[in-house]
Amino acid sequence: MRKVAIVTGGNKGLGFGICRGLAQVFDGDVLLTARNTQRGIQAVQDLQKEGLTNVKFHLLDIDDSESIAAMAAFVKETYGGIDVLVNNAGIKSRTEPFGLQAKVTIATNYFSVQDCCHQLFPLLRNGSRVVNVGSSSGVLERIQDQDLKSKFASSGSTLTYEELDNLMRDFMEAANAGDHVAKGWPDHTYAVSKIGLTALTRIQQQKFSENPDLKDVVINHVHPGYMSTDLTCHKGPLTIDQGAKSSIFAATLPPNTDVKGQYIWSDCQILDWVHGPIPA
Repeated sequence: MRKVAIVTGGNKGLGFGICRGLAQVFDGDVLLTARNTQRGIQAVQDLQKEGLTNVKFHLLDIDDSESIAAMAAFVKETYGGIDVLVNNAGIKSRTEPFGLQAKVTIATNYFSVQDCCHQLFPLLRNGSRVVNVGSSSGVLERIQDQDLKSKFASSGSTLTYEELDNLMRDFMEAANAGDHVAKGWPDHTYAVSKIGLTALTRIQQQKFSENPDLKDVVINHVHPGYMSTDLTCHKGPLTIDQGAKSSIFAATLPPNTDVKGQYIWSDCQILDWVHGPIPA
């Protein structure tokens, strides 16, 4: 069957740039997914006008578990498996009270992405590549409390999915109560959501490596850089195509790569998420 790459949240911004970049180099179909059909179809038409005829649309709302299930069923029937999955969809809540910000941001950027992975990972073919789009906001040094930091640092070794889920719920509860800073958490919901996503990535790679039925299946997390998108209120200096560079790099890693569970910076250098240093 034909190869397929899936990009969540692909109708605008970074996701659109990733779809464009993948379509230029990927030998197969690129599924541009979006939760709005009209915007998704328009985005596909825009890319097809550029000659990228391998881009297709499929409806996907990562906050809707049934929508993810429908996506999985379609991909299994049409393609038989997944070759590339880029988990790009996410939100950055700014205006709500902090407790509500934490609830909606962690729900989408962590738990919904986790659900998407849970339902789509069984379709990963040998040699597939998965990319979780993180952020420089999600560097571990954002957490100052040493005990809390050590828990996240243990992802990829001893931290379990359940323990990580509980950590994210602990933050939501503390944020709602207003004592999150006193408990060692950053005063930044988006940062915590991306810290959680990175820790999730490291556990996911650990599980891939331990599964004898999976051959050369790799997941990494990337920092796209500060771009001009709706998410940044168009304050970033980078274009979406420049921001897509690290995701394309991670999505097209060669067979039997050693780059596994790593933190990939916007210029594609591999960084130590736990110990740093992090570029200015």
